[in-house]
This record gives sequence, C-alpha cells and structure tokens, in this order.
Amino acid sequence: MSYVGPDFDPPGPRRSRRGPMTVAVAALVPGALVGWLVWQAVGDSGGGGSTSATSTTSAGAPGASSAAPGSASAPARTPTASGTDDGKPPSSTFSGPATPAASDLPAAAGPLKGKVVVIDPGHNPGNFQHAADINRKVNIGTNWKECDTTGTSTNAGYTEARFTLDVARRLRTLLQQEGATVKFTQDGDRSWGPCVDERARIGNDAHADAVVSIHADGSAAGNRGFHVILPASVHSGGADTRAIVAPSRDLGERIAGNFVRDTGSAPSNYIGGGTGLDVRSDLGGLNLSTVPKVFIECGNMRDSKDAALLTSGAWRQKAARGISEGIVSFLRG
Repeated sequence: MSYVGPDFDPPGPRRSRRGPMTVAVAALVPGALVGWLVWQAVGDSGGGGSTSATSTTSAGAPGASSAAPGSASAPARTPTASGTDDGKPPSSTFSGPATPAASDLPAAAGPLKGKVVVIDPGHNPGNFQHAADINRKVNIGTNWKECDTTGTSTNAGYTEARFTLDVARRLRTLLQQEGATVKFTQDGDRSWGPCVDERARIGNDAHADAVVSIHADGSAAGNRGFHVILPASVHSGGADTRAIVAPSRDLGERIAGNFVRDTGSAPSNYIGGGTGLDVRSDLGGLNLSTVPKVFIECGNMRDSKDAALLTSGAWRQKAARGISEGIVSFLRG
C-alpha cells in the first residue's frame, strides 16, 4: 500500500483532484506505517516544538469542515496557545508598521528557475514583547482574530518561533539549490508580527507559485505526529479561496507524503483521523490567500517524544527536506 498522493503515485500530469477532500487512513502509507515504527523507535531521543494552527474547530464558513478528509468526524480539539485560535469581535482597527520587503533571495539555475516560493515562519520571537500589537484584531473574512500570537513552546522553553525560523532557513537553502526564488514573511528582521492578514498579502503580492506556513502544535501530552492544514472553500468578506482549494490540497498531499518518508514521523493521532490532513476555514493566512497555500504542524511541542524530535537539528533538517521535496514535486507537476 502507498500514501495516496502524487509523490507515491506513478508519474503523470498534475490535475485537479475531485474525490473526497481527505486521504483515507488506510491509504496513508506503508511509508506511514514504516515511518511510524521508525518514529516509535526514535521517539525517546528527541523533542521540542513550536507554534501551530490551534486545535480549535473551524469557524463555519461555506464549505468549511474541521474534519479531515475521509474521516466521518474529527475528534474534539482543545484550544492551544497558538496563532490559529478563533478570534473575538474586534476591539480596534489594526494599524501596524510598514511591511518590510519579504526576503527575496537569489536563485541558482535549476528545475525551479522562475518559480517563487514564499515561506511563512509561524510567529515571531519578538511577539512576547508586543502583546498589545499582536492582540489587536484583523478581519479574516469569516471572522475577526488576533493579529498574531506568541506561539507555543516545549516544556523546557524551546519556542515555536525559534523552531519555525530554523526550519524555514533550512528549507530556503534546499529550495534555492533547486533554482527557486524564495521569499520570507519574516526572517527575525522585525520586532514583531507580521499580522496574519499581512502574511497572506506577502504571498499574494509575490504572485507565489506556492506558500507554506511552518508551525508546531501546542496540544496535550500524548498527542503526537504532524498534520498539514488545507484551506476550506471560503467566500466571505475579503476571503475567497475557491480557486486555490484544489491546488492547495495537491500541494498539501505532496508535502504530507514526503514528510512521512523523510522524517519517519507518523500522521497526527489527534487531528485528521490518521490522514495527516485537516481542512479549516478559521485561519486568516489561508482565508486571505489567493495563491496555493498550506500550513504544516510539524509535531506537538508539548509531548516529550515529539519535543525530542523538534529540538533535534538533524530531525529539523529532515523536516525541511520533506517539505522541500513536497514543494518541488508540486511545482514540477
């Protein structure tokens, strides 16, 4: 058996997938099974994590579902200290600092020459010192939510913001070696933010061929594994994801398949019904995107076994490689 996704299917032209929005648990891999065994074997020797799209249910926009594709229903989720919590009614209009240009780094000759990839390292190490700024509300189309959050951390204090920047920088190097032009939403070069709506706008303004937002979850101990968050079909206010739902799912499936293979990590045991995929309508970074975009929660920082992986530089390199190979597969078709 193999993961139902392009990376494990016979080569062929890329096309829009019809069929269920989810990947059946049984189809998730021999890779997932093998990966899970490897994961169990190494689970006691690595750890730590970063922020995540929270484990709250999606705010109901048209066509949105918090259940992962292929599952009858998703398990109840406990809100976590993450930048993807549902927002509250706005208390004020956000007016932040001018956005610095996203990192536009030179590309080498390679198969992705001419392709633009935007990497969004979730949260910012400086958010802790700017509570008033990041707590202001922005409109995400279906709802209002905080500009950003601090993100989560391991029990030992390794923050999600540190994790996401490290993986993002490793990912940038790999993608540049393939010839892609890589832009960041932030590279530790600003004191806080950007807000979730600005993060989406950076990808849109770059006319990115793919955008990936990197996170790590802050769920309960015992909740383990990664999941990729896909945009729901949303058409509300300033949000309209209808054109990007299919390509984003394609991108997400390719990343999930490669992530299993390269890291040996298993799909989440608490979100997505074992598929490693989740569909949400409550995330501003997805709702406001006009280009293919996904989030990846690389693991749960609050679980000691996942934390051991997330704090390992060697494992973070594998994570970056899995994400990179998924992006390359998507862009090459």
